Amino acid sequence: MAGGSTGASGPAEGEFVLKPWELHGEGREFEKVGGELVKAVTALEQGLAALGTPWGTDQPGSGFAAVYGPARGELVDGLRGLADRVTGVGAGLHTMAARTADADTSAAKGFGATAAPGAPDLPGAPGVPGVPGASSVPVPSPPLSSPPSATPGAAPVVPEDTSV
Repeated sequence: MAGGSTGASGPAEGEFVLKPWELHGEGREFEKVGGELVKAVTALEQGLAALGTPWGTDQPGSGFAAVYGPARGELVDGLRGLADRVTGVGAGLHTMAARTADADTSAAKGFGATAAPGAPDLPGAPGVPGVPGASSVPVPSPPLSSPPSATPGAAPVVPEDTSV
């Protein structure tokens, strides 16, 4: 991935970039929409309840009530379920953001770095410099030496800096 998932550079062709801070922002948006949907469903339910039973108890009214009652319950239940799923998408995006940050931190540590360049400090992101309580375990760099099969007298092989 170009610049790692927390890097500042854009995606190259065939690559994608996940930015945890953007995932968290979108997660908050989904949670907000889910909360607004819950309020709208509650208002709908209260409005329908306030109508009472204006259709009466005669034959046409009873026939209407027999169909309307279950349909109303199914509608409200379905809308509440939709609100829960929208809110759940927000929670899923937060989880994805945390896992992406954790994966980047682990990968960076594997390459001897502690965080991706240009990544903002994210509260709760382990191993990110500047985050209180974040742990950063130093990883020793590999020794610079030639592999056993290198040509004698040739310049030593220097590992390429692949830090994220």
